Amino acid sequence: MDSSAENARPTFYTVREAAQIMRCNPSTLYRAIREGAFPAVRVRTRYVVPSAAVDKLAAEASSSGGCVDIAQMAAEHRTAQEVARLTGGAR
Repeated sequence: MDSSAENARPTFYTVREAAQIMRCNPSTLYRAIREGAFPAVRVRTRYVVPSAAVDKLAAEASSSGGCVDIAQMAAEHRTAQEVARLTGGAR
C-alpha cells in the first residue's frame, strides 16, 4: 500500500474520533446527533460523522471569529435539502 493512501484523511470519523478532534465528550456529540443538531450517518445502530462536517465547523469558527451554532448549520442544511427535494434539485 502506498504511503499517500495510508496518510489520507478518512471520509468519515467515528463519533469518538470526531469528539476527540473537537475536544468534546463523545456523549455530548452523541446527544447532538440524536437531537439532529450535528450531521451524521446512521448505519444500523452505529453513527459515523462526515469529516467534511468537522472541517466545515472548524472553517466557520475560524472565519467568523465567534461562536458557531452547529444546530443552526444543521437546520440550514436540512432546509436546503428540503427545498432541493421540493423543486426537483433546482435551487
